[in-house]
Amino acid sequence: MAPLTNVDYRDMQGLLRFGYAKLTEACFLLLRIDDPAAAARWLQTAPVSTAEIQNPPPTCALQLAFTQQGLQRLGISPEILNGFSAEFLSGITGEDNRSRRLGDIGANAPEHWYWGGPSGVPDMVAMLYALPGHFDSWKSTIDSGLTHSGFTLLQCLPTSDMGGVEPFGFVDGVSTPTVDWDRKKNPSGDKLTYENITMLGEFVLGYPNEYGEYTGRPKIVDSNADLPDAEDSPGYKDIGRNGTYLVIRQIEQDVRGFWRFIDQQVNSDPTQRQDLAEKIVGRKMSGDSLLPESSQSIPGVGPDLTDIQQNQFTFDDDPDGFRCPFGAHIRRANPRNADFPPGTSSEPLEKLIRILGFGQKTIREDLIASTRFHRLLRRGREYGPKLSPAERLEPAPPNEPPTGLEFVCLNANIGRQFEFIQAAWLNNTKFDGLDSETDPLLGNREPIAGCPASTFSIPVAGTVRHQLQDVPRFTTVRGGAYFFLPGLRALRYLARAARV
Repeated sequence: MAPLTNVDYRDMQGLLRFGYAKLTEACFLLLRIDDPAAAARWLQTAPVSTAEIQNPPPTCALQLAFTQQGLQRLGISPEILNGFSAEFLSGITGEDNRSRRLGDIGANAPEHWYWGGPSGVPDMVAMLYALPGHFDSWKSTIDSGLTHSGFTLLQCLPTSDMGGVEPFGFVDGVSTPTVDWDRKKNPSGDKLTYENITMLGEFVLGYPNEYGEYTGRPKIVDSNADLPDAEDSPGYKDIGRNGTYLVIRQIEQDVRGFWRFIDQQVNSDPTQRQDLAEKIVGRKMSGDSLLPESSQSIPGVGPDLTDIQQNQFTFDDDPDGFRCPFGAHIRRANPRNADFPPGTSSEPLEKLIRILGFGQKTIREDLIASTRFHRLLRRGREYGPKLSPAERLEPAPPNEPPTGLEFVCLNANIGRQFEFIQAAWLNNTKFDGLDSETDPLLGNREPIAGCPASTFSIPVAGTVRHQLQDVPRFTTVRGGAYFFLPGLRALRYLARAARV
């Protein structure tokens, strides 16, 4: 195996490293390639922003990613295409079984989508970001280049700046994995405690992941190709290195329906209303944890006060779900567990006892897969009008624009990361020993294999659990697709390799 090399940020699109949170104005252009030759020429010089740190920081950014259909339309050879993952090649709507597992059935089914389903899968997405006052001129520049280079705009997905608060009213983007950019983490061995720092290869192709392995990706034997060398395959050039898979899902949120349902459950008591909403989400509206501040140190979580209040915790301190219910959204999306159940001593003998499956355990401790193999880098943006607390409880006026989330995530393994979280954690009615309920925010409430999915359970100390019945659907999927977001050298290579 070739010696490990440092990360070349010049060859990486900036979305992976930065997220562009300070570039608060953005939109995502869904495009069709009508003239592959003209498109290929534009792609060779497109002003794509890299992951290098700039001083001063940029005022705008452009990121580009392709669907499988887009790479085919460019004429990329089957030899290269076949190196991509099966999920990417099939697409988010490529199989009925995938749609079922992702919860894309009923009202969420692709036949109802505005884009990405039968209405049309885009070939490419151009993601535009800018500081206020710079966006219109930046978009005009990119629009002009695309229009004169053989692209047709299918849809423009707008975004809104809600000041770090998602449409339901909760501070968003609180918990995100810390990426091991310095490549210092050793993935070998079992992890007996939860840690937030995650191997680079979980998010960026061409680097070792949490298994210590390299995720499959397209590689070629061409010593003249201007591509990075493959660390795991001497003599090969790596088309995937410094790239990743991008998932976009347009999720419309019924903000008024969410708050009015909760208001009915508590007879319009404002204190109980907020308390119930926070138990459903699993965090306080401020973003703080529902659990008391923990004294433990979690690797990969920063030392500042915000991190301590919002991220310095696991659910080990809440084994009965009295503070944060087992089915709460954040407990499903990130269970914060390790490879083995909690309670493992630092003593070697005690560790061995746990690893061998002995020792004091509860049934729940073995029900959820280890979190470290299923992390995502979320890069989503809100869209639509922001509603005040009073407006959330009122009926919607005529022709109110929709509100929701342009969900965006980055992962090196779509099946093990995005699809696993959707299927095994968010849409699983048996998650963590529960029954008859899916994620309270993202669940679509369609019965799964005859099992109802419209309840939400809240454990109560000393008595039977409280259970909400007939929980309505609060979100609706309006579109989605899988994309490949290449490194800069791979982007130029694919443009030159296009058979046009």
